[in-house]
Amino acid sequence: MSETKIDDTRNRLIEGATGPWEIVLGLEVHAQVASRSKLFSGAAVGFGGGPNEQVSLVDAAMPGMLPVINRRCVEQAVITGLGLKAKINCWSRFDRKNYFYPDLPQGYQISQYKDPIVGEGEIEVERDDGSVFTVRIERLHLEQDAGKSIHDLDPNFTMVDLNRAGTALMEIVSYPDMRSAEEAAAYVKKLRSILRYLGTCDGDMEKGNLRADVNVSVRRPGDPLGTRCEIKNVNSYRYIQQAIEFEARRQVAIIEDGGTIRQETRLFDPGKGETRSMRSKEEAHDYRYFPDPDLVPLELDPAWIKEIEAGLPELPDAKRARLVKDYGLSAYDAGVLVIEQARADYFERAAKGRDAKLVANWVTNELLARLAKDGLDIEQSPIPSDDVAGLVELLEEGVISSKIAKQVFDHMWAGEGTPGAIVQARGLTQVSDTGALEALIGELIAANPGQAAAVKAKPQAVGWFVGLVMNATAGKANPGAENAILRARLGVE
Repeated sequence: MSETKIDDTRNRLIEGATGPWEIVLGLEVHAQVASRSKLFSGAAVGFGGGPNEQVSLVDAAMPGMLPVINRRCVEQAVITGLGLKAKINCWSRFDRKNYFYPDLPQGYQISQYKDPIVGEGEIEVERDDGSVFTVRIERLHLEQDAGKSIHDLDPNFTMVDLNRAGTALMEIVSYPDMRSAEEAAAYVKKLRSILRYLGTCDGDMEKGNLRADVNVSVRRPGDPLGTRCEIKNVNSYRYIQQAIEFEARRQVAIIEDGGTIRQETRLFDPGKGETRSMRSKEEAHDYRYFPDPDLVPLELDPAWIKEIEAGLPELPDAKRARLVKDYGLSAYDAGVLVIEQARADYFERAAKGRDAKLVANWVTNELLARLAKDGLDIEQSPIPSDDVAGLVELLEEGVISSKIAKQVFDHMWAGEGTPGAIVQARGLTQVSDTGALEALIGELIAANPGQAAAVKAKPQAVGWFVGLVMNATAGKANPGAENAILRARLGVE
């Protein structure tokens, strides 16, 4: 197959051997509903239970067992739809999607087909360079998850664990509005952030609670849509990007070699960084959808929807705009803070009554970098927000310099106490006594007449004396006072 490469500088096109190609992407994201029980039974939902410990007779499809809709799951779907600026359908119904898997004991999945609970919506997504694009949502429907087949416990048998069977999922289907692997990953990040703000899905991709089916096709710019292949169950941003880039190159190479793309379902192999064929892609009629006779249509009271809408939390876009307006933050810093609600809440607690921009710098730079290095979430931070506020207060009052503040931060991270206590115990208070600094600087200038003369000839060389003073005071000299005295004594502007 001919070699291809991704070229993000040309409208995110692939440069093939015969010219440029455009990637067209649509995603179907499966988000596990945050609920204590399953979609149609009272069995508990949880991660880490022993095999088949969280299974009801309904989940196991025992004869005569009938599904009963979980009101909480319906409410969570409505909340999500409203958060996606989508139309909530007051009338929807459940259908049977018929297919066979060993871990699907009913022989069908209860899902929604023509009449989903949520219709069209949209999400604004930011690229890494700060530019924004819109992804249209086609639909959101509720469906039950299947169980899990385990193939590596016995060489002769496949084991089946039904703990996940019947767990409520929201399938969020986008239109094919994305044009690069970066955009697809950014879309999933934004969608995950919205779901977590809403509290409708925990977004834990490692546990499979949020996973994406990625539809990939290629075409010449301006041509009709090409034949798509679906990559199933991708559960990390990095894998989404790797899968798309490999699949797009694969399709371009096949077409340029004179072949055609077969519509099929594929799997991504992270170890090899490539996709492989799983099965031919089924169409809707292959599943023999029909209304589930055990479930009546779902009818929602518009007044109930309005009540839910009134209780929606502040979402990431609104929060970012408010942080920019109320705290004077840059759009970039506000964007970093609102990625996680806990992160934004931490910042707002620390910024109360303090220099908000300075607080944002400490949170987005020092704190987040240290948390990432140690693999911690901000909820697990060993430094409470009050202590970041205390550190900034010491800086504002001139008690410590920014250089000393980094040392204090290290001691805070080690759990040595509050910033004030650390400064006092370790004698880190900034030297702001102008008399003492005058005397010290006078001694240093007298001891280095050659360097003093060089500074008068070349004022930029004053930094040499700055370093000398900082060494003599163990970094505790007040930078403003030090610079003013040095420049006055050396006669430089």
